[in-house]
Amino acid sequence: MNATGCELNKFRLYVAGTSARSSLAISNIRAICDQFFKDHYDLEVIDIYQQPELAEEENIIAAPTLVRRLPLPRRRVVGDMTDKDRVIFTLDV
Repeated sequence: MNATGCELNKFRLYVAGTSARSSLAISNIRAICDQFFKDHYDLEVIDIYQQPELAEEENIIAAPTLVRRLPLPRRRVVGDMTDKDRVIFTLDV
């Protein structure tokens, strides 16, 4: 839990460079996090071209992929995060 007593949601978004699809995924997930988690989330964006070892550790085979690291259980969403309802359902919000 963070200082406000709310559980911090930790996400990693794996993207492939600066493609339009990567940029769209970043924008979409930030909007979703701002709406549903406000100040109670940490979003780390990982470029799989720059840090392939992190993608390998997480067994990422497609990008963009969002991984919710906390709270457990971990959850994954693959795609550009355009389908907000699917993202919210998968993240169990």
